[in-house]
Amino acid sequence: MWCSVRSVLRRAKVLNAAQSVTAVKPRANGSCSRVSGKKWVRPSGFDTGVKTYNSLTKQKEPLILAREGVATWYSCGPTVYDHAHLGHACSYVRFDILQRILSRLFGVTVIHAMVITDIDDKIIKRSWEENVSPTVISTTYEEEFKRDMLSLKVTPPAVYIRVTENVHHIVAFIERIIKNGHAYATKEGDVFFDIQSIGDRYGKFVGAVDSQGEDGTIYVLLTDNNLHGSPGSANKRDVRDFALWKPSKPQEPYWESPWGRGRPGWHIECSTISSSVFGSQLDIHSGGIDLAFPHHENEVAQSEAYHQCDQWANYFLHSGHLHLKDSAEKMSKSLKNYVTIKDFLQSYSANEFRMFCLLSKYRSAIDYSDNSMLEARTSLGTVSTFVHDAQAYMKGQLQCSPVQEAVLWERLAETKSSVVKALADDFDTPRAVGAVMNLVYQGNCQLQPVSQSEGAARSPAVFGAMVSYIRDVLDAFGIDLLHSKEADMTSGHGSLEGVVEQLTRFRSEVRAFALARQDGPTKKPGLYPERIPLLKACDDLRDNLAPLGVLIKDRGATSTWELSQGKQSQRVQDKDQETPS
Repeated sequence: MWCSVRSVLRRAKVLNAAQSVTAVKPRANGSCSRVSGKKWVRPSGFDTGVKTYNSLTKQKEPLILAREGVATWYSCGPTVYDHAHLGHACSYVRFDILQRILSRLFGVTVIHAMVITDIDDKIIKRSWEENVSPTVISTTYEEEFKRDMLSLKVTPPAVYIRVTENVHHIVAFIERIIKNGHAYATKEGDVFFDIQSIGDRYGKFVGAVDSQGEDGTIYVLLTDNNLHGSPGSANKRDVRDFALWKPSKPQEPYWESPWGRGRPGWHIECSTISSSVFGSQLDIHSGGIDLAFPHHENEVAQSEAYHQCDQWANYFLHSGHLHLKDSAEKMSKSLKNYVTIKDFLQSYSANEFRMFCLLSKYRSAIDYSDNSMLEARTSLGTVSTFVHDAQAYMKGQLQCSPVQEAVLWERLAETKSSVVKALADDFDTPRAVGAVMNLVYQGNCQLQPVSQSEGAARSPAVFGAMVSYIRDVLDAFGIDLLHSKEADMTSGHGSLEGVVEQLTRFRSEVRAFALARQDGPTKKPGLYPERIPLLKACDDLRDNLAPLGVLIKDRGATSTWELSQGKQSQRVQDKDQETPS
């Protein structure tokens, strides 16, 4: 499906490259570039045809990769001390969608590495509370996190890397930064990054978080970098300096180092691990907007001090926060205003959450509520119903007036173009989904049932093309209409679909018998009175099966059926009705 799209994009890339006058010279062996100050330099290399918002420049930039058809991508993973919640899920699902789009639509192989923070103050505190080792806490919640991601259909990264298995690399990384003149050790065993040593190059992400806080908040962060630092802050040369290594306290885990027993600071782990995988140059770094400062700011400072370059990561992509509706605060464990992923999946499916994420731009803050989830469920239901109706029409089970076939082919071509343009414009999924939903609407307008259509021309091929395209697009987003949660549930019951098919067929025969009209000079025109109870029984069966998730739709003389989340849909509607307007 995407071959023609890629050929158009390649032609565009050649034209774009010819017009570009700001690209720097190619880097030798993928090393990071040398630029001055905070200035961002557009990389040279493979133009994907996508423009994405880069937090380093605070505007959309062409996404250009160092290697043709390959994107190196690093993301900050979880600190595994508790259950993952929907705020985490929203960020991971959104970036999974972006990676799928790059891979499926733009032909880019994404090499994704993610760190697992398995040693941290919170992990140690939790281990003390539960009287177990920090390793038990981190292992338990790491495995739960991975199961949660799989249940949400998030593609696993090429590699998960634990901090505790890389402390020796972190120590060596810190030693190099000290050697390069950008960090210093104290007699107490702390190692701090020296902000003054990099001049005015600190503060690349000031303004990136304006939408998440007031300017005063940013000022406090700039002048007090102790959020994830060390009690030894009194020994800092500058109040902004942050910890690379912290001396261990009694009963805390520790590792040997040239500065004594201790453990890594928070920020240094990401710089070390991303460099150990991707070297001195990274295409894309992603994370929630709350990580932009100070975490990503400090990552950049450390990495560029280590590699002695001025542009280590070319693009930083940040996702917006998830809020509970009517709350200005992000969903977080510290605020205790969260919903765990496991609890969420008791009421909604992974497909529905993914549609919920698709209906907003990945950079935007997003409100979570039953109503917003119902909107996502309704959108998916509309698509599923169209697919079932289109298939019924193709099978000859749904009789319609003659279809305007040329119009539908034209709408399909327009939709394909609109979707590509939307996704190439900073992965604008709401606009892409809107184009798909408009195609569904156009198709539904043509699928108007009639009781009889003897000899009418039929156009099944165009509906086949529409169904195939819609499935492909949603599959590229990670929504699989063929193997949804509902289908997975029914598969455990053997041949439930076959049973429903036979039941619907039997009911259709009974209903056709009941609808037969009496005719003749001695009989009053109309239905046979003695068959009316059969017709009522057919209606009752249809109505009684709906809450159980079996939806039967009568189409003139024939009927179609589909499986849905009947009881869950009804529960959400009930909640919606209980909410005061």
